[in-house]
Amino acid sequence: MRRRTGRPGDRNIVGEKILAYRIANNIMQKDFLAHLQVRGLDISSMSLAKIEGQDRFVKDREVMIIAQAMKITPNELLGWKGDFYDDYY
Repeated sequence: MRRRTGRPGDRNIVGEKILAYRIANNIMQKDFLAHLQVRGLDISSMSLAKIEGQDRFVKDREVMIIAQAMKITPNELLGWKGDFYDDYY
């Protein structure tokens, strides 16, 4: 698959982290898809590419499974730091 040359989209905030994780850990897209599929998330390579390019919305269930595959918390994947409630109350 060719590398993206355009600017990322604005439909999610997790795509950039997923792509960085795959690159840092030298994981091919097809291998990451296999990790997701074992956990119950069956998406196509095109869907993953769109998520990584921030051109596709990500469902809450997908965030949970992707975070699990990356061995991080959903909060880390979403970029939340500290206590969630501190930002709102």
